[in-house]
Amino acid sequence: MKTSYMVGFGNKYPIQLHHRGSSLPSIKSKPEKIGCNGGFSYYNSDQPNPNLHTGAIVGGPNSTDQFSDKRSDYSHAEPTTYINAAFIGPVAALVGLNSS
Repeated sequence: MKTSYMVGFGNKYPIQLHHRGSSLPSIKSKPEKIGCNGGFSYYNSDQPNPNLHTGAIVGGPNSTDQFSDKRSDYSHAEPTTYINAAFIGPVAALVGLNSS
């Protein structure tokens, strides 16, 4: 599949994150208020997210090594703190070592 599970990294990465801020249009392109129920039309869309959540790491493939890249598949397409923290902690330590 050759897919990166970090958004914005590599040639192929997730484009339909299960993330409200990523999947709704920017206030610059749509200044009208989007209420709680108003987000479902964007959630159910097959289009890529209008906002790139660069650096976010999603859950990754399922037990058969498949990744559907669909917002509705939240267990695989959602960038969560417990996934991202495990990456950010060691990277921050490495950056700290190189800066001193």
